[in-house]
Amino acid sequence: MPWTAAIIAGGPASRLGGRDKSSLPVGDRSILDRQLAVLRPLTDRILVVANRPGRFRSAGLPVVGDVFPGAGALGGIYTALSSATTDYVIAVACDMPFLSGRFLEHLAKTAQDVDLAIPRSVDAYQPMCAAYSRRCLEPIRRRIADGTLRIQDLMTEVRTREIGPEELAAYDPDGLLFFNVNTPEDHERAQQLAERLEGRPQPPRDRITHVASRR
Repeated sequence: MPWTAAIIAGGPASRLGGRDKSSLPVGDRSILDRQLAVLRPLTDRILVVANRPGRFRSAGLPVVGDVFPGAGALGGIYTALSSATTDYVIAVACDMPFLSGRFLEHLAKTAQDVDLAIPRSVDAYQPMCAAYSRRCLEPIRRRIADGTLRIQDLMTEVRTREIGPEELAAYDPDGLLFFNVNTPEDHERAQQLAERLEGRPQPPRDRITHVASRR
C-alpha cells in the first residue's frame, strides 16, 4: 500500500523556549535525521507540516503550512491528508527520536482495510504515530469547525483498528517507540537512552534550560 509519511511540526515547543524540536541532537544525529533514516527506506513520499519551514526545506523536504492554523495536532493531520498524493498518511510527531521501521511497516499493513490504525500503549492512545486514510478528511474538517480537537474522538466516526500493548510489544521491546521530547528533562533522558542503546558515549552538549509555559 503506497503511503505518505507526514512529520507534524507545528507546535510552539513552549517548554523548550520555542526551539525547533526536530533539530535537537539525540546521539550523533538530530531527531529529524534519525526519523529520516527510518522513513526513507520505507517510502519516497515524505512531507512536513510546519509553519516555520526553513529547517525542513534545507533538508530537501516539502513543507506545507497549516490549512487551519491553531487547530493543533488534528489540524496538522488534516493538512497532511489534504496535501498527500496517496490514500494513506502515517503521521509522526517531529519530536520522537526512537521510531521503528518494523512498526511503521506493520502500521501501514494494518491500516489497509480501515480509516484509522492507531496504537494503544499501556499509557494511552498514540495518535501522533498512527495511520490515517483520506476518508478521515471530512470528519476531521467537521471536528475542527466545531472546535472538538481531541484526535481520539475521531475514532467514533471512522473505521478504526487499535494496535494494543501486546501487539506493540513485538515491535517495541524497549518501550521507547512513543517517547517524545517536550522538556529539557526529556531531552536529557533521550540522550542517555541513545547512549545506552547505541553503545557509545555521546558528544558534549549544551544543556537546554527549562522555560516555563505561558499557556
